[in-house]
Amino acid sequence: MKKILVLGAGAMGSAFTIPCLDNKNKVTLIGTHLEDRFLDEILKKNNFHPILNLKLPSNLKLSKFEKLSEEFKEKPDLIVLGVNSKGIDWAGKEISKYYVSETPILLLTKGLSVINNQYETIAEKLKQILEKNGSKKSNISAVGGPCLASGLANKIRSSVVLANQKVEIVKHIGKMINTNYYSTEISDDLVGVEVCAALKNIYSMIIGASKGLCSSSATEEIKNKNYLNTAASLMYQSVSEMVDFTKLLKGKEETVYGLAGLGDLYVSSAGGRNSKMGGYLGKGIEYKRAKSEFMPNDTVEGAELALEIGPKILKEFKNNKFPLMISLIESICDNKKLEINW
Repeated sequence: MKKILVLGAGAMGSAFTIPCLDNKNKVTLIGTHLEDRFLDEILKKNNFHPILNLKLPSNLKLSKFEKLSEEFKEKPDLIVLGVNSKGIDWAGKEISKYYVSETPILLLTKGLSVINNQYETIAEKLKQILEKNGSKKSNISAVGGPCLASGLANKIRSSVVLANQKVEIVKHIGKMINTNYYSTEISDDLVGVEVCAALKNIYSMIIGASKGLCSSSATEEIKNKNYLNTAASLMYQSVSEMVDFTKLLKGKEETVYGLAGLGDLYVSSAGGRNSKMGGYLGKGIEYKRAKSEFMPNDTVEGAELALEIGPKILKEFKNNKFPLMISLIESICDNKKLEINW
């Protein structure tokens, strides 16, 4: 029996504990410093998770952030980060207080950053945070692929890819978490998997906008019935741009055509927060208004990514190279209506 510590009690962090438990591991789900009340609510309702709309397993240990140091007294065999991209600085700093060199860390977190005017993956960013705080030998892997939290929590058959330059590490992690409904592929393309996992959030917003963008003259009824032509066109162009950007950051082209790229883009564009926001943008609603009026409590990772890397993208790239990405970034960063240069 392995000990797995999951930090972050949101939808994906919580859902991830289920296959871990089903594979006969000892699992603790610990909330962040912002999730104390949320955990109280879950515990008060007998492990009912309001976001996932189901009860978490009774053998899952739930713990508040103040107990983090106690959870590290028994060295975990795997640390899983389920915080959002904005929380990775905080999470890295807190983990570094107790981290034992080379303990495997698995990132559920998706995103890219700009550090010293360079694009960096979340894994590289976390590595730098750990090193800055005294942990010199980190061991960081990432997971990507078409796996929505609600589906995983309900044990819907899902496949993901685990990535680390040292494939023996992710093979070991895979053995810890594989179940008959949650299967893992292995990749040495850590950069490619992370880039795809982040970029799909931007492009799922664009594909989500297809219903509004499909015609400037058709009625809503006609659009609702016929927008898939436009969605397919945007899907094709999105994948093409993802290939170019992934190769630019030294990831592998084939990764884009796998679970972390095309697979994750498909499921994300079919539903989820990014696609939902894209729907509002496609209707001509500016980002700030859509966020405040319709999605005030939702973290829209694609928008957060656009704000993070957008200024550098707009400065360095020409519109004819990444027309969809640039159109979306201009819409978010400049808070203007989304327009695609067809």
